[in-house]
Amino acid sequence: MADTLLTVEHVKKTYNSSTGTVEAIADISFTMNAGELVCIVGPSGCGKTTLLKCIAGLLRPTDGSVELHGKRVTAPPPNMALVFQEYGRSLYPWLTVRGNVELPLKHKKLTREERRQLVDDAIEAVGLSHADGSYPWQLSGGMQQRVAIARAVAYQPEVLIMDEPFAAVDAQTRADLEDLVRALHKDRGMSILFVTHDIDESVYLGERVIVLSNAPTWVQEDLAIDLDPERDQITTRALPRFTELRTHVYQQVQRAKRGQAVRPGA
Repeated sequence: MADTLLTVEHVKKTYNSSTGTVEAIADISFTMNAGELVCIVGPSGCGKTTLLKCIAGLLRPTDGSVELHGKRVTAPPPNMALVFQEYGRSLYPWLTVRGNVELPLKHKKLTREERRQLVDDAIEAVGLSHADGSYPWQLSGGMQQRVAIARAVAYQPEVLIMDEPFAAVDAQTRADLEDLVRALHKDRGMSILFVTHDIDESVYLGERVIVLSNAPTWVQEDLAIDLDPERDQITTRALPRFTELRTHVYQQVQRAKRGQAVRPGA
């Protein structure tokens, strides 16, 4: 049996505003197994980031629960790492690539040699060994995002959460970074929860794609992606099955935007 890593059960989030109570998330439930790469898509403003903050323990759900290995998440778990879209804000400009990657490890009980090995391994994994002495402001946007990913990899999390991490880079860099995520998942067995607004990206990356409804949000569909695990940007995207899957997800997102999907039990 698969090892259930993450359980999101009937999570709801409401906010109080000057006009009354706003329901951002109505009822979201799904599970994620260890070693899976799961993508989440949905209309803009549907609460994807709010959901991630609840999963990461940065925001307390109004109702429902998030569990990691059966233990309720009430604060940021030590075995979880996050990579956000705004990579520039997450890097310290006065630290080198190596310094940025090493920083979170200083909170772990590791020897200097153990830290050095983890940093070397992570920097090599993202293809930045040649730039480990450079500063973030000397790097391109794509390279800066690689630094943020390397920092997460070095931390050795059980689950890596990525919130639209490639939205601010150009198409060619985005393709390279997508393949980096696929490689980390395949070679290291990393469990990755990846939020994106790009439908093609979700189908290319994911083993499953969870489609969210418009706000107030619920899970509209949990779709298995039955593409070969060995994927590349040219061959995979040219497959008829890839076209079928991305068309299906696109249609689901459009239905969500128009409010045409029917919530189970409604």
